[in-house]
This record gives sequence, structure tokens and C-alpha cells, in this order.
Amino acid sequence: MSEANYPTANYLIALGSNRASHHGNPRATLAAAIKALPGVVASARIIATPPMGPSRRRFANGAVLVESGLTPPAMLAALKAIEAAFGRRPGRRWGARVLDLDIILWSGGVWRQRSLTVPHVAFRQRAFVLAPARQIAPRWRDPVTGRTIAQTLVQNHRPRPVDRKRARP
Repeated sequence: MSEANYPTANYLIALGSNRASHHGNPRATLAAAIKALPGVVASARIIATPPMGPSRRRFANGAVLVESGLTPPAMLAALKAIEAAFGRRPGRRWGARVLDLDIILWSGGVWRQRSLTVPHVAFRQRAFVLAPARQIAPRWRDPVTGRTIAQTLVQNHRPRPVDRKRARP
């Protein structure tokens, strides 16, 4: 099926930044990125989160729902073009970045190609993705587990009780 007649799909896109861009601080960068994304139908509040990996800077994270006639690979290419326009350059994995845009879910279910896997392979373990996503798509079901975003966030990121027997020195 060509791009021109591909059916409209919904995408859940995660956004992150922990470096200033020509738009300003990371929060301002995400706000500008949301405006640059075509077809946004819902947007979560931007939240501040601790860094993951070697980066020492806090992140601004958010999520949007996008409606588009693009295939997942074409959507990925569009997201990479926006990242580049905002000044993102290839660099260290999990390092500081001006803008990170990831396809988390799409309404077509599962997509597997060498360069792209949807659902995003690590989204279930990332509260900084799930918390904003829950604001705009709490009932969207993961096509792999069958759980909603809200269920996944609660199940994977709820505080665990301390085992007092093991905690003693």
C-alpha cells in the first residue's frame, strides 16, 4: 500500500529533552516540538524526570496523540527530521539530547522491521513515558500484553513494600 492511500492511524509519541535548543530550555523545546508535529489531537502536560543512564541533567518528558496517514516507517522518518531540525545530533546512548521523539504505540497494533519495532521495546519499564501517556490515553491497550497504559503504569511502577526481614543488617 502506498503512503498516498494508507489508512489514517493514531500514534502515541513520547517526547523528551534535557538540553536547551534555539527554542529555549527543555520544557520550551518540547512545547515547540509539539507545535511542529502534524496531526496532534491530544497532548499531555510536560513533566520533569530524573536522568536515565550517564546523563546528569533532568529531563522534560511528555506525550502526544497524533493522527496521520503515514506508515510507521514514514512516521519514524518524519520524527527524525523534526529531531534534526531542532538540533539533535547522533551521540552517546542515553546522553544529553536536545529532542527525542519515539513511537510508543500505533493503532495498527504490532509493527516489526529491522529499523523499527512498535510497541516501543522498553516503554513498559519507563514511568517517564507511561505517566504522560496515561494523561491522554489511559485505556489504550498494549497489543502485546493486553494491558492498558494505566494498568501497565500501576503494575510496573507502584511502590513495593519493604521486606523487613531482608532489610535488617
